Amino acid sequence: MNKSIKNKPITMIAMALLIFLGSCDQKKEEASNTFKVPVEYYKLKNGLKVALSQDKTAPTVAVAVYYNIGFRIEPKNRTGFAHLFEHMMFQGSQNLGKMEFIKLVQQNGGILNGSTRFDFTNYFEVMPAHKLETAIWAEADRMKGLAITQENLTNQQGVVKNEVKVNVLNQPYGGFPWLDMPQYANENWHNAHNFYGDLKDLDSAKLEDVDNFFNTFYAPNNASLAIVGDFEIAEAKQWVEKYFGEIPASQLPPKPDISEPRQEKEKRFTKEDKLANKPAIAFAYKMPERNSPEYFAMGLIDQMLVQGEDSKLYLALVQGKGYTGGISGGINYLGNMFNYSGPMIWMADLIYDANVSPDSILFEVNKAVGDIQKNVTQEDIDLAVVKMRSKLYDDLGGFFGIGRADMLASFALFDDDPSRLNTLEDEFKKVTPELIKKTATEYLRATNRTILIIDPKAEVK
Repeated sequence: MNKSIKNKPITMIAMALLIFLGSCDQKKEEASNTFKVPVEYYKLKNGLKVALSQDKTAPTVAVAVYYNIGFRIEPKNRTGFAHLFEHMMFQGSQNLGKMEFIKLVQQNGGILNGSTRFDFTNYFEVMPAHKLETAIWAEADRMKGLAITQENLTNQQGVVKNEVKVNVLNQPYGGFPWLDMPQYANENWHNAHNFYGDLKDLDSAKLEDVDNFFNTFYAPNNASLAIVGDFEIAEAKQWVEKYFGEIPASQLPPKPDISEPRQEKEKRFTKEDKLANKPAIAFAYKMPERNSPEYFAMGLIDQMLVQGEDSKLYLALVQGKGYTGGISGGINYLGNMFNYSGPMIWMADLIYDANVSPDSILFEVNKAVGDIQKNVTQEDIDLAVVKMRSKLYDDLGGFFGIGRADMLASFALFDDDPSRLNTLEDEFKKVTPELIKKTATEYLRATNRTILIIDPKAEVK
């Protein structure tokens, strides 16, 4: 027996043992509370990145194909082209006629959609589990070859132009601030053009443009495939190889420079809105580089400033001053802080009463920012981590598996590592009060801010 133990009173040994066992129990509890997503990742010979995540809680499967082409790198003088092309992908392929892809999914009890974002265009469907092979076949069929015809192009040009009119041009606050702010805050054309599309640019798209775009960017070596749900790994791999494996890779062009210069002066703009009857304001700050320590700090600052009714700006502007009934904000208005690749802005916006001045709102913003720059505690960080964790788990569990598929496909596409989603919580836990203060001081400075004010011009009836 160890002499140091033999000579100690029994009660002291028992207390030490209890403390040790309690520490072990706490570590076990912390480990059990950390949710790990099962991820199997591999690549086909043609470059397609494949992420599989089995989840047998419901007899459904989510299939998502992400192409590494978004608004940022669409052709110049072809604004809105990436979005126009998203519509073209539903117009038929080698074995599925016009609109038959949609019918195939819906008649099998599934749902589907697609979207165009800053750095990708995605397509997804949720199907009954026994229809996984059908979904994989259909997605591979339109990657192999699209029905590119003048009739389809002309038709979809009209559809997209009508969408722009309905969602932006003929709506009060249309495009504010999700479409407007990137154009004001950024300097590089790739980040600052009208990505929904100018009507004249949409009209000028030619069939040759569509064909070249498809052959260049809609290729397996420029895509990722994520499958989530109730399936067998070996069987899914067999189907992926069978239907995607023979699709040839493309010759991708060099990536353009999409970097943004450091902003050194505050920018302020006013935009008249003939349909709005109340003023609105949005303010944006350029983000730190993605995946840097400051990037994760900004994720927690976002929680502190604007997420939830306990956030500083909600307490100040809604509950305190009563300037507005609500405030929105976040990183990446077209998604979340994880599913983008290039430069990004953190932004917040609100509609306010006409008797309130924009500078009085900005005064409260400056106070809240100043508090974070000087007075953040570990307790503040712990609360923000809890909120972030809740949001992260909501995203991972959302929309029949599509939330998880989105993260897997994005991390595969941008980082070549879909399992990164299992490390995110740990990254946020590394953030210290000093890092929060440093990040807020550098990135939430007034000289890194862009302000956009909506001047309402609606006629009073």
